[in-house]
Amino acid sequence: MENYTSKSIATTLILLTLIYSGRAARPAAASTAGDTKNTQFIRASCSATTYPTLCYSSLSSHASAIQQDPKLLAHAALSVSLDTARSTSADMVKISRRAGLTRREAGAMADCVEELRDSVDQLRKSMAEMNQIKGSNFGLTMSDVQTWVSAALTDEDTCMDGFAGKVMNGAARAAVRGRILNVVHMTSNALALINSYAAIHG
Repeated sequence: MENYTSKSIATTLILLTLIYSGRAARPAAASTAGDTKNTQFIRASCSATTYPTLCYSSLSSHASAIQQDPKLLAHAALSVSLDTARSTSADMVKISRRAGLTRREAGAMADCVEELRDSVDQLRKSMAEMNQIKGSNFGLTMSDVQTWVSAALTDEDTCMDGFAGKVMNGAARAAVRGRILNVVHMTSNALALINSYAAIHG
């Protein structure tokens, strides 16, 4: 009798475990399908940018927050661009303070630091303005955002132009230009996604 009762209890526990596992698996499967659609949305949207690989790699980790919303995608791209510009600006300040720079190198670094500070300010204002978008002020707000992000991109391009030619040689020049180029590409992608969002809702 005891053996029969023990077997019945064991069988019941196994059945309950299977039922629970089956129920738990369904939301996980649904979540995985949703994540796949979100990343596909980001990949498809990034294909319209100038640097699609960088666009996707910088935004795919935010897929669950972006979902399939063009506004959230544009906002995330702008946020990533701002973070990159800030960190690069800080790096340039550190490099500009190194000993051993020639007068020409020091001058280019000083100009670059100033341009990147302006870029960060433009992107910061754009982020704040994006948070204020409403149906009634959409056109005017988006115009401001597009103008400021375009200005930020111009500042970054100007910074990079300062290192054209032989202003800085060797590994230092490559490191500086590589950092700045990354910011330029990030901001270019952000502007493309902002323009796409504006076109959809304009």
